[in-house]
Amino acid sequence: MHLPRFALLKLPSKSTNKYIFYGVLVGLALSLTTSSVLEYLQERKRKRADLTFEPRPIELRSDEVVDGVTGLIGNTPLVRIKSLSDALGVEILGKAEFMNPGGSVKDRVALRMIEDAEERGLLHPNTGSRIFEGTVGSTGISIATIARAKGYEATIIMPDDVAEEKVKALLALGAQVERVRPASIVDKKQFVNLARERAKNFGSDPADPAHPTHGHRGHLIPTASSSVVVTTTADDALADNALMSPKEEREFAMKPRGFFADQFENRSNYYAHYDGTGPEIWRQTSGWIDAFVSGAGTGGTLAGTGQYLKSRKKDLFVALADPEGSGLYNKVKYGVMFDRKEAEGTKRRHQVDTVVEGIGINRLTHNFELALPIIDDAFRVTDAEAVAMSRYLVQHDGLFLGSSSACNLVTCIKLVKKMGWHNGERIVTILCDSGTRHYSKFWNDDYLIKANIPIDMGIIDRLLAAPSST
Repeated sequence: MHLPRFALLKLPSKSTNKYIFYGVLVGLALSLTTSSVLEYLQERKRKRADLTFEPRPIELRSDEVVDGVTGLIGNTPLVRIKSLSDALGVEILGKAEFMNPGGSVKDRVALRMIEDAEERGLLHPNTGSRIFEGTVGSTGISIATIARAKGYEATIIMPDDVAEEKVKALLALGAQVERVRPASIVDKKQFVNLARERAKNFGSDPADPAHPTHGHRGHLIPTASSSVVVTTTADDALADNALMSPKEEREFAMKPRGFFADQFENRSNYYAHYDGTGPEIWRQTSGWIDAFVSGAGTGGTLAGTGQYLKSRKKDLFVALADPEGSGLYNKVKYGVMFDRKEAEGTKRRHQVDTVVEGIGINRLTHNFELALPIIDDAFRVTDAEAVAMSRYLVQHDGLFLGSSSACNLVTCIKLVKKMGWHNGERIVTILCDSGTRHYSKFWNDDYLIKANIPIDMGIIDRLLAAPSST
């Protein structure tokens, strides 16, 4: 009888079995030890990170009471954009600035400009003083909101082609609204230039209902900034050009004043984000952030937030989102402020040729100049891409956002594709305002069709599916 081959194989001896057993035990012990060491090192790293970051100055709690509407400004949450993050293999986080009481990121700017003016003694509440600003809407709404809360009047000069919802909001807040033809900044009748002139002439025209005094002529008060304009109706004290007594100083301060905030050039715009938005993002992410994306109108958000984040993390990537017709993209990429659509007769509007409101401009502001050294790249966003993104977000995330927010998120996709990121890299951007301010234009399909702007969510699907550049 022949036994099968495997029956002839010799089993290991007892001593060999003992060594195998010991080897398995040693392997298990090493494996457990390695896991314990890794867990210890990770826990140690987390504790070090906790020591690195300061606690948040404000924690949202159910029992917290803030002092008035200004206490609601800032400390907005970061929201993960699930559809885009899952599709790209990264983390796209949006700073939900539409949750500010005035409905946009501009609440931060308006509050800082007014508070800085008060701190410098340029403005005093409940004195009949009036704040003037030239804006396409959101800053005006923020100024009107805070002015009303602090005891000021507001006059807002704006182009006559902005979304009607913004005008209605301003009127509801008690602001005086003046709508003018869109024009270049070199035109004296451009909305920013007119706001400056209205502030200069505050108190000079007794027929103007915006001026609370009659029979007095406005006088300029010297300020540290050449752009910020402050006038007073206290002409007697200024005409004497003499030292005032304490009583005269108090009376002088209580006279009505006109204040031109000048969001485009006012450095308070920059500091609102350098001292606020930037530190908030750094704390909310615990420093885990690879890129920051933002559009620019005045440039304050991009400059202030970008400068702060870059000061904490040198290799942070900062990207500009720029709509059609704006010259900022070309300034960053090629060093010149020029856009191919600026040729005479090709524009839908005089300022920026786009349906996007709030970002994009064809001149350099002081605030944007502060951003130029830290911008690593710029991305052009078409109207069709912005419109597609807004509809895509509603369908997939339930997020109803405005045009500039849509531009920022399109840029996030383009940045991720260009960098070849897919391993959980974190990109933070600004969700500037909600779609409620854009019903009549950006969220109006009839308007878009007449403007020859396609409504095609497939644009975003194609962007997400496109191969990476690297």
